[in-house]
Amino acid sequence: MAGAGGSAPAAPAPSPAPSRARRWLAVWGRNFRVWRKLVGPALLGNIGEPLLYLFGLGYGLGVFVGRVQGLDYITFLASGIVCASAMNTASFEGMYSAYTRMAVQHTWIGMLTTPLSTADVVVGEALWAATKSLFSAAAILLVAAALGVVHGWAALWVLPLAFLVGLCFGAMALVVTAVAGNYDFFLYYFTLLLTPMVLLSGVFFPLDQMPRAVQLGAEVLPLSHAVSLVRPLMTGGSLQGVALHLLVLVAYTGAGLALATRLVDRRLMS
Repeated sequence: MAGAGGSAPAAPAPSPAPSRARRWLAVWGRNFRVWRKLVGPALLGNIGEPLLYLFGLGYGLGVFVGRVQGLDYITFLASGIVCASAMNTASFEGMYSAYTRMAVQHTWIGMLTTPLSTADVVVGEALWAATKSLFSAAAILLVAAALGVVHGWAALWVLPLAFLVGLCFGAMALVVTAVAGNYDFFLYYFTLLLTPMVLLSGVFFPLDQMPRAVQLGAEVLPLSHAVSLVRPLMTGGSLQGVALHLLVLVAYTGAGLALATRLVDRRLMS
């Protein structure tokens, strides 16, 4: 109590409301802490299979294929494997792991009882999927460099690109998660979209050997644009159409985040 003639102490200033960035960061941080406890199996699952493809196809099939576009086949393949790994890692995280948090553990419902919004949850989940893609791509890039199939320091630009690719496919996967009734639903997405995309986006063989109709169809697939950016960076080639490739990836990312937010909000708030 203030003394006679004295002034009352000033009330403490209210704490500022957390920024939007800090809100989605809370979602990312929660997922990181859980992943850190399972880092061994998580890294093995995300990195082991792509490395098997790199060694098995690169050295095995490469003996018969020889050179592709002036490159040893394993050199040609490594850049495609980096992109495919970023796509698959983000897709698995955005579907199976995210679905578990949404529909089984009800983690998202708990988050929405805090100041977090649906958009915060979706953005945080997509950014976490992108982070896991970055981990996977970095490990494969390191192995490829050790094998001598990476040419030049420009390959370091692959890392931010891998994050963008992961963000793109993480956002797309969250759209599927928002409408999935169970885990089996994801098989449709893998069978009808992701597997054809891997086969038709220049991961394993050059697109210029495909029929013109297939080449035109590949131009609307985000993975083909990722490969077009990553391959020159890893092989020392010249980049072409950078703005277009980035625009396609960003457009898929933005559309995926917007649609996923709307669908998740409808599902959890209905």
